[in-house]
Amino acid sequence: MKTSDFDFSLPPECIADHPVRPRDAARLLVMDRTGRSDRVVRDLPQLLRPNDLLVFNDTRVIPARLTGRRGSAAVEVTLHKRDAPGRWWAFARPAKRLRPGDRIVFADDFAAEVAAKGEGGEVLLDFTAAGCDPEAFPAALRRYGDMPLPPYIRRPQGPEPGDAEDYQTVFAAADGAVAAPTAGLHFTPALLAALAGAGIATTTVTLHVGAGTFLPVKTEDLAAHRMHAEAGEIGSAAVSAVTATRQSGGRVVAVGTTTLRLLETAADADGRLRPFTGDTDIFITPGARFRITDMLLTNFHLPRSTLFMLVSAFAGIEPMRAAYAHAIATGYRFYSFGDACLLERAV
Repeated sequence: MKTSDFDFSLPPECIADHPVRPRDAARLLVMDRTGRSDRVVRDLPQLLRPNDLLVFNDTRVIPARLTGRRGSAAVEVTLHKRDAPGRWWAFARPAKRLRPGDRIVFADDFAAEVAAKGEGGEVLLDFTAAGCDPEAFPAALRRYGDMPLPPYIRRPQGPEPGDAEDYQTVFAAADGAVAAPTAGLHFTPALLAALAGAGIATTTVTLHVGAGTFLPVKTEDLAAHRMHAEAGEIGSAAVSAVTATRQSGGRVVAVGTTTLRLLETAADADGRLRPFTGDTDIFITPGARFRITDMLLTNFHLPRSTLFMLVSAFAGIEPMRAAYAHAIATGYRFYSFGDACLLERAV
């Protein structure tokens, strides 16, 4: 297939710069075997069934955007994947002039040394080589870093006071993401309580979303695209919850494409979920077989993106084209702070 097969026209005014309040008041486009309907996220307890299982990604976004100087030159970096304690791969601007051994100073007591250069503007930053104790690194990052909002969320005057809370899920627990699992942003304590009261179970997995999730697909041939790797973990409690749900006839509902990618990575050939710790670079396109996930709650994605390819694989290319056309025509809000859709697996 070609990247152009997943293109569509999206008016700029459809992109949400701020979330709705409360979070669960976001609109929800439901697509299942009965057709298509317009609801809101807080309707989920009525849309799901007792014994269904919601699987959340409990990663926590770190303040991964840093501004520093290499000599007299300004440098902006966005951390995207931990290599070791105190060592991170990062996207840097400008990257061309950086060389291994260069020192980037972010504050009087916080700096990093360029340990290596990768592809596409990547650099490996070693904060320990510049004197930062690995145990003190998280606190220094909280002190000097900014929340790494996606580039399409406009902040011409810089970060806003509410961004740090708005761009974090209520169940975030495991530090490590540099982008939010945005479908999870719609949940509130009140909605979680209503879901529990309706007999709908929940469990968590962890996938540390990287900045590579925003990278465009630059190849026309999908087979030539190299997917970014992200670190994830599925523990025994989540495996037990998924297994019990499937045995009882309930449905596994992935909250977000990150959750779906991790679940499908850890599924064996017989469709059984196994505990998992490691990296995943799974690239899901039409024709993929889904072994674990029955339904997907997800936001609306960019044209030509790997995420729009994923939802097209899950619910069908033409149904998703029609759904996105309906969403644009009826004023749904797109991307991280936008609205959501609830999709049933096509096959």
